[in-house]
Parts: sequence; structure tokens; C-alpha cells
Amino acid sequence: MYNQQQTKELQENTTEWLSSLNTTNIHEIAAHNIEGLRNVLRFHEYRYYVQNDPLMSDFEYDSLYKLLEKTEKENPSLITAASPTQRVGSGLVKDFPKVEHLVPMLSLENSYNSDDLIDWDRKARELSTLDVVEYCVEPKFDGASISLIYDNNLLTRAATRGDGVTGDEITTNTKKIKSVPLSATFSSYGIEQIEIRGEVLINKNNFKAYNQKLMEEGVPPLANPRNAAAGSLRIKDTAEVGRRNLEAFLYHVSYIINGNQQATTNAQPSTHSGMLEMLWNLGFRSPKQEMKVVQGIDEVIKYVNEFETKRDDLPYEIDGMVIKVNNLHLQEQLGMTSHHPRWAIAYKFKARQATSKLTGVEFQVGRTGAVTPVAKIEPVQVGGVTVSSISIHNEEYIKEKNLLLGDTILIERSGDVIPQIVKSFPELRKGNETAIQFPGECPVCHHQLFKPTEEAVWRCININCEAQVVERIIHFVSKDAMDIKSFGDANVRKFYTEGLLKDIPGIYQINFDTIGKMEGFGKKSVDNLKAAIEASKTQPLHRLIYGLGIRYVGETTAKTLANAVEHVHDFKNYSEEQLQQMEDVGIKVASSIYRFFHDKDNLQMLEKLEAMGVSLINQKKQVAGNDQLAGQTFLFTGTLTQLKRSDAEEMVEHNGGKILSGISSKLNYLVVGEDAGSKLEKAKKITSIKIINEEDFIKMLPV
Repeated sequence: MYNQQQTKELQENTTEWLSSLNTTNIHEIAAHNIEGLRNVLRFHEYRYYVQNDPLMSDFEYDSLYKLLEKTEKENPSLITAASPTQRVGSGLVKDFPKVEHLVPMLSLENSYNSDDLIDWDRKARELSTLDVVEYCVEPKFDGASISLIYDNNLLTRAATRGDGVTGDEITTNTKKIKSVPLSATFSSYGIEQIEIRGEVLINKNNFKAYNQKLMEEGVPPLANPRNAAAGSLRIKDTAEVGRRNLEAFLYHVSYIINGNQQATTNAQPSTHSGMLEMLWNLGFRSPKQEMKVVQGIDEVIKYVNEFETKRDDLPYEIDGMVIKVNNLHLQEQLGMTSHHPRWAIAYKFKARQATSKLTGVEFQVGRTGAVTPVAKIEPVQVGGVTVSSISIHNEEYIKEKNLLLGDTILIERSGDVIPQIVKSFPELRKGNETAIQFPGECPVCHHQLFKPTEEAVWRCININCEAQVVERIIHFVSKDAMDIKSFGDANVRKFYTEGLLKDIPGIYQINFDTIGKMEGFGKKSVDNLKAAIEASKTQPLHRLIYGLGIRYVGETTAKTLANAVEHVHDFKNYSEEQLQQMEDVGIKVASSIYRFFHDKDNLQMLEKLEAMGVSLINQKKQVAGNDQLAGQTFLFTGTLTQLKRSDAEEMVEHNGGKILSGISSKLNYLVVGEDAGSKLEKAKKITSIKIINEEDFIKMLPV
């Protein structure tokens, strides 16, 4: 529809409009060139709805849309039937059969501040003639919208949002989502046919695990959970859809046909919150636990502000809150425009996407020798933070994202606060962009780089490379390893540069007199550092094993290894086959562990550490705990109020129990704290798992 020249011109026009948004007479400018503004919005609707390849962030689009909307409101004579404000964007990717929704899936009006919400509430009160309106507030899930139809209690059709009127039929793939019931007893509410709206997500933990698996296979990671979820719904291999562990939140009933009322045992809800309760009771994952019914807009504003502060603690991505008039009869009374319902509005959190320019690439060397390219970009605000550097992972990732120096790029700051490049915009190139050249030698020690055939990463295999040595020491002293407080990244680099520290054993031989003479180190800080180093000598064995930085060995695997031996040197006698018998230790991990404990330099390092007083024994085996929890497996979710999560896990292991990393049929107890997430919902579906609270757990421990 748009050729390359048109695309460049429209994107240049977009940049001009965005840069002019804060101009005092912007609405006057828009009125004089309103068709130009409409053309820009039409172009971006096409990129979003038709090509599924947007060229701007949601926030940027919404800002231009609001400009057009307000300009037309101030100049009614300028409104045309073809304006983007008068219709839902049309056009679809033609990969799946097309189906019509029973009721159009309209967009929600967006707001970005409390003033917008107050103005929306004023209109709702005026139309309803109520002094105070009751609202239901719930998360705005950042995933892929779907519509489900159930006929006579059976799931008969699932579809994507598409253009809001027609969507892609994805029933087979949706049936692979375990949180979507294949049947539900809607007949108990007298319902014969029902259409439900919702959002498909990948929770943060599953997304990280899936990306880790991709990177281990040498495949570039996915950009963000939202894109991963949307792409998953259109995968033709249904087995792959199942492997991605998608989840679905169902949050709106859009259409009902009643059937045999004589069979009705439950009254149909008259409120939106009641509908969410109904869906929950029928086995759907509705936002029943996250929603809140409030009286008046002041309580709405208070709740959305509270929710934004805990956004990053949620197990899934959200980009705002949705406020809905709770009474369904009042919803009908308020009605809708051609573009959005008047009874609902979306409150958007701070933008987490933005466009920028890729200006350079630096290559950094990690503790395993992996050479990681880091993109340098024009500084840009994303989610309230200025981003100027972004990891671009490896050479394959650069190729997959089609990155050139000088490119315009779309970046996103995800819930884990790590910025990512979503994509580049090749259509905006001006011809002076250049290829990113991957170095042939280590940028630190200048040894030739090596790339194993099964990996996507280039590595420096010089174990004495300064960058690797420093990163290994930083990892060893880190919080989750030996937890040597007062050391930290900056001090490790400083001591190394000053010649006070050259390897891990050197931590326990450091000259405190010299440190005391350095700028910024008084007697108290030196004493604190000395005490922290001394305390680290008695850390549990699993912390030492994790701190050694053995490739592929994370915290969970380190605990598995520590529990298998009485002394770390016992691993010298393990074969790769014996290591593979341990839980979650596969061929690759076993090979890495075997190589580490059969390396002469590594064994000498361990001997030095032991000679300096560092404990290499498994204290739990030396001082046996109570076996009261022997053979039982535990997992914790949510926030504990009486115990730290790490202390609770230690208690389980000290008393013979075992900590699992996820929900499965092997789990005996799920201990639930406050604000429990998706683990609780998964556990409810496995009848053998006992769900207990923190008090119940404490009662299980020996007195």
C-alpha cells in the first residue's frame, strides 16, 4: 500500500508532528494541516493493524491521535467520515481464516493523568445523572487480545482482535492454552451462547526461561512478552504454541444469548465485577483478585497510583489500568461512540517504548569470555528512565534485528527494567548507515576470538584476560554468591586497577592498610569490609559453588550440587554420567561441571581458598538438621510477612525438604504469601498440591 518513498516521507512527517506537540499553537497548526495529520495516523494504523509492524510506540501514536481528536472537537466543520477518529482501523494479515466478532471489539479511550480521568468521570455523571458512579478498576494487560465463543458450555471459536470487526480464527492454538477451559457450565446461569474478551500473555518467568532456552540453542531471544504472545497465537505448529506456556486473562463478557431458564441455578450478575466473579467461579483466570470496586473517581485515582508502584512486582506485564462503570444497565445507558465505549477508559502508565538512533556499538567481555555487543543510542526517556545503552546480545541478534549504525530503532523498557531493541526501521534509512563490524580479536586482551559451532556467541578463551578476571571476582563477591558487602563492582575494579587484587583468592589476602590510605576509605569502611570478608568464609557451600561462576550453574543447580557432597573436592571423583543423574543437570551442564573440577588451575584456586579459611564443606551434612520435612517438596509464592523468602527456603532444606523451581506434579506444598501470582492459579489445577499459608508452614517446622 505504501512504497518506500511514501514511507520515508510519512515517517519524516511523523517526526515533525511529534516534535511540535508542545508548541503553544499546536492546535492551530493541526487545523491548517489536518489532512496531513490524518494521513500520518492512517499510515501508522496500517503498520499496526495490517502489517503487525508498528513504526512508533503506543504513547507516540496516542499523542497524535489525541491532537487530532481535540482539533476536530474545536473545529467540528473539519470532521470527515474518513477521519481516523470516526472508524476502527481496517485490514488484516491474511494467514488465518477470517471470522466476524458477535460484537465489535472497540478500542478504549486512553488517559495519561488524573485530569483526564476526572473529565471522563464528569461526563459519566452527567449522562447518568448520578452524583457518584461506582467503578470497577482492573489491570490493563499488555498482551494479545482474543475473543472466545462458548455454545452450550463448549468452546467453539477463538479469534484475534483483528480490525475490531473481523479477526483471525485461532481456535486450535487457543485450546493449547491451559488456562482457557474447553468447557464451562454457563448453562447454570441460563446462558446458551456467550462471547468473552480477554488477553493472552506470557508471564515474566516463562518468558525469561523461553528466551534462555532460545539463546542456549543459538537463536536470538524474543523482544518482549507482548510480541511473543501475539506471535505465538499465529504459529501453525500447535505443539510449539503449547511449549510457550501461554496464559489467558478473561475480563469482559460482550454478548449473551439466554437458553433454558428452567435449568438456571445461579442468577446472572448485574455488574461487571459480578461477571468477573462468575468467570472465576467457572474456571477462567479473570482479574477477580486484582480488580477493585470503588465509589467515585477519587478512589479510582488512588488505586491506579497504588497499582503503578507495584507494576514491576507482578508476574505479568501490564501497561495501565482499565476503569469501567460497574453497573451493566448503566453501561448500556451510557452507550458508545463509533470508536470506543463511553463506560470504560484506559489509564496508561508511563511510556516504556520510544524511538531513538543507534549511534555506536561497544564490545564488552564477560566472566565466561563471552563478547557482548552493547548498542549506544541517542539518550531517550523510557518509563521515567533515560536509556543510552542497550545489550544487543550477539552477532546473530544483530542480523535478526537487521541493525545498522545510524538506524532508527524502537526500544522498550520491560518490567524487569532491562531495555531491549524491539526492531529497526530499514524503510527510514537515508543511505549513510553502515554495517556493525564484529571484532576478530578480544577488545581487552587482543587474543583471537573463538565461536563454538553450537553457539551464537564469540568468546575470548584466554582465561587470564583482564576483563574476565575482574568479572569473575565481581560475581564471586555478589549478593547471591558470597555476599561480601562493601566490596561491590566499583571497588573490585578499583582494587584491581591499583594492583591490590588479581584473582579470587586475593580477596582474602587484601592489604587493608593500603586500602585505608585510599581516598574514600575511612576506618569504619575498612572495618566493615574486613568483617564482610571474614564472614564470607562460613557461607553455605551452595553460595561458594554459585560464586565460582561455573558455566550454566545457577543458584538452583548450585544447591543441588552442594546437597550431593560433603566436600567440594568430592566432585573430582564424579563422572559426567553421575552428574547427569542429579535433578535438572543435563548433558551440557554436566560437561561444564566436569571440566571445571578437572581443571588444574581451578583445583589450585579451591585449595588456596581452603587454606585461607574459606569453608568448602557442606555444613548441612556435617550438622544434620531435623528430618521432619524429609521427602517433601516446597515452593513459595507472594510476599511473606514473617519470614524472608531465602530464610524460609533454608528452613525447608535444613529440615530435610527440597525447594522446587516451578509448579508441577512433583510439588507437595505451595506456600502462599500476599499478592500471590500465577503459581497459585496453576497449583489449583493440580489436586495433589497442598496450598498452605505462611502460618501453616511455620507450624510444620520443629519447635
